[in-house]
Amino acid sequence: MKVKIISDSTCDLSSELIKKYDIAILPLFVNMANKTMRDGTEVVPEDIYSYVKETGVLPKTAAPNISDYLDIFNEWHDKGYSIVHFNISSEFSSAYNTACLAAEEVGDVCVVDSRNLSTGQGLVVLYGAELAAEGKPIEEIKAACDEIAPRVEASFVVDSIDYLYKGGRCSAVAALGANLLRLKPLIDVVDGKMTSGKKYRGNIDRVILNYVDDKLRDRDDIDFKRIFITHTKCNPETVKEVEAKVKELCPQFEEILETTAGCTVTSHCGPNTLGVLFIRK
Repeated sequence: MKVKIISDSTCDLSSELIKKYDIAILPLFVNMANKTMRDGTEVVPEDIYSYVKETGVLPKTAAPNISDYLDIFNEWHDKGYSIVHFNISSEFSSAYNTACLAAEEVGDVCVVDSRNLSTGQGLVVLYGAELAAEGKPIEEIKAACDEIAPRVEASFVVDSIDYLYKGGRCSAVAALGANLLRLKPLIDVVDGKMTSGKKYRGNIDRVILNYVDDKLRDRDDIDFKRIFITHTKCNPETVKEVEAKVKELCPQFEEILETTAGCTVTSHCGPNTLGVLFIRK
């Protein structure tokens, strides 16, 4: 039986990658201005920036409900496909548990908890898509993706913690202190959860390059198949400098993929956030 790869929209894969790997996307929801809109189709990150600037209020994100999962699973199952579906980490959302309930009802569906978000999740999705293209059965794809998910190294450096504060992820005192000291926090994804790492200080463009250096210099434990540079509304010149830095530090990478983060990461981190995401050996 043919295998269809489906992911929720938090994977932050570009339209080119989605088309290349024949991936179906199930949008999460963004609640903003008394409206509930689908991530990536009815609302995009620019809408979020404008809304926060105008209102000072951060939109809320919400998982699909079980009928959304049933609809997309049945759609592809009725076309003769077995399905592997990928979710944002179960530590961040109820999406995984809901997807599992729908999968049990439909049958012939495996659900993978990516233990990640953004292109950390995207790395696991592409790995699964490559296995599907090789003709692997869904149980084998799920097992392989479950094994690789803990080896994804995902992190971001954040320009301002205003969005983290508005989202309830840091206190007013911490936000005030960070802003006064011009601190740029590193956010790591560890065991499916976001944790606070190193605090950088200074101009965000310089901080981003220092962060990339910290993450990649003298590493011998990286799988050099691909790396994502994923960002939210960063200076294009800075993104180019990051790509050059990656090539300088790790010329072994076969693919360097740039993507713009979607509404989930934007809602939590705000503009001028950038991460380098890859898989460890």
